[in-house]
Amino acid sequence: MDALRKYWEDIMKRLLDQKEEPWLECKVKNLHERGQLVKRATFNVKPYHRVRYERVSDISYMLSLSLLIKDRQDYYLEEGVYRCKAFLNGGKLIDQVTETETSTTGEERLASAFTDNHQEQRLPFKYDRRAAVQYAERWWDSYNPAYNHFDVDCTNYVSQCLRAGGAPMWGQPNRGKGWWYSGSNWSYSWAVAHSLRWYLSGARQGLTAKEVTDAALLSPGDVICYDFEGDGRFDHNTIVVKMTSKGLPLVNAHTMNSRHRFWDYEDSTAYTPAIQYKFFKIGAE
Repeated sequence: MDALRKYWEDIMKRLLDQKEEPWLECKVKNLHERGQLVKRATFNVKPYHRVRYERVSDISYMLSLSLLIKDRQDYYLEEGVYRCKAFLNGGKLIDQVTETETSTTGEERLASAFTDNHQEQRLPFKYDRRAAVQYAERWWDSYNPAYNHFDVDCTNYVSQCLRAGGAPMWGQPNRGKGWWYSGSNWSYSWAVAHSLRWYLSGARQGLTAKEVTDAALLSPGDVICYDFEGDGRFDHNTIVVKMTSKGLPLVNAHTMNSRHRFWDYEDSTAYTPAIQYKFFKIGAE
C-alpha cells in the first residue's frame, strides 16, 4: 500500500509533467487548453482483492480522484472512481494499470433498434430538469436501494435520473417495448446503453427526446450516448448536470462513477479516434 500511495502522490505533484497515466495527462492537458486550471488534486486508494505469489503481489483497487478546477471566476469539483490493478515485487511497484471505462460486451450489446409506430408526433411531457440533476448529484457515487444495481450501471443510473425528473414509463411487461422499471423486471431501454440510445431516437410517447447535433445545444438534465469504437454499438450513457463557462456540458455517470466530467470522454481509457456521440434533449418537442 505504501508503494501505491507514493506512486499517486508523485502523480498528483506533477500532473502536467507525467506520462505514467496517459488518461490523466489527457484530462489535465484538455482542461488547460479550455482555459481551466487544476487548483488542487487529491486521491484515495482502496484495495479490494490481493493475490500473492511469494514476493510478487497482484492488487486490484479503486482509485478515487478529486480535482478542484477553476473555470474563469467559478470553481467546480470533478470527481471520479476508477478501477486499477498494480503489480508489486517485494513491496516495489513494477507495473500499474488504470481502467476508466471499457467497451461493452455480452448482454449489454444485445438490444436492437427501437421504433414506436403508435404515434406520428412526439407527445411532450413536463420534465423537471432540476429534480433530475439533484438526483444525479445525490447518487453519483452510491446506489439507491429502491433500484437494482447492475455491474454495468451507467444506463440504469441515467434512467433513474430521468425518472426523478418526471419522465413517464410505458411498455410494461414487454422488455423490448417502451421504457419502464417494475422492481423485479425492466425494459432493455432502462438498463442497456445501446437500447436507450435507440429508444430516445424513436420514442413518441412516455419518455421522449429530440436529437440535436452539438453538445453545446444541451442543458442540464439532457443525455449523451457514446459509441467508443465507432462500430455502431453504443457503450455508455451520461447525464448533463452543469455547463462550463463556455457553455459546454459536464456530466455524471455510473459504472466507473464520475461527477462533473467533461462531456467528450477523450480522457477515457476506452476512447478511440472513431468515437461517435448522440446528443438528446429530453422532453423536447
